[in-house]
Amino acid sequence: MSPPSATEPHPNGEKPSNAAPLEPGITETEASVQKTKIPGPPKFDDPYKERAYLKGRLAAAFRIFGKLGFDEGVAGHITLRDPVDPETFWVNPFGVSFSLIKASDLILVNEEGEVIGGGECRLLNTAAYMIHSAIHQARPDVIAAAHSHSIYGRSFCTLGRNLDTITQDSCAFHNDHVLYTSYKGVVLAKEEGQNIASQLGSHKAALLQNHGLLTVGHTIEEAVFWFVSLEKCCHAQLLADAAAGGRGGETMKISDEDAVFTSKTVGTPMAGWFSAKPLFDVIHKETGGDYLE
Repeated sequence: MSPPSATEPHPNGEKPSNAAPLEPGITETEASVQKTKIPGPPKFDDPYKERAYLKGRLAAAFRIFGKLGFDEGVAGHITLRDPVDPETFWVNPFGVSFSLIKASDLILVNEEGEVIGGGECRLLNTAAYMIHSAIHQARPDVIAAAHSHSIYGRSFCTLGRNLDTITQDSCAFHNDHVLYTSYKGVVLAKEEGQNIASQLGSHKAALLQNHGLLTVGHTIEEAVFWFVSLEKCCHAQLLADAAAGGRGGETMKISDEDAVFTSKTVGTPMAGWFSAKPLFDVIHKETGGDYLE
């Protein structure tokens, strides 16, 4: 017997709703109650206060990446659009461990790739500038972008295929990620960064073939969570495909109708922000907040 679809009516006849973040398929009445309980990102009237807060969140994001093993030598970067001057962005200095980054270490970069502010170490990862600058210019809605060479993401990216929708978590990326197949080595050419940004389009994530994962968000938290979740989805599919293949079969796919419905619950900007909140809370507790210095 097949499991009930997320879009099927409840026994009491109420229509299922996807209005509440991370609660697919509950009733419309339940969704209206849940929505009032979900917090949201803080709002600021002063862009300088917002900058200070967001730099702290960006530093915490690097600590999360470090804790989860997303570092690979000096590779990897997360960028933040500056709220004071939106044509510039904050990024990690080249050669500083993710696990040691503090808000005061972050550097400010303009559209020309010049470091115009920030910490004492002002080395810029040119590949970071080429990819992220192009994305920030092409996507005014993107506040943060994340890229690193995580083990399962880069393994999956050798397959030259999109992610299958085989779990509830992967529904967040259903029709919302792209495969970039033109690998031409380390991204040092401006044209390559523009090509990646063009391929990404309005989506939240890209699988960079023979390279790794790239995610974007309307908040730092959202960009970080999509990266963490996409890495786990790649891991899950690698395991599931291997297990299914070993039995001479294949994985069961979620129907397009159910995937689209579920994505509107687990794949929204608010769902991404709220899902990341525990990660940031744990980092603050474990580090005593020293990343804010």
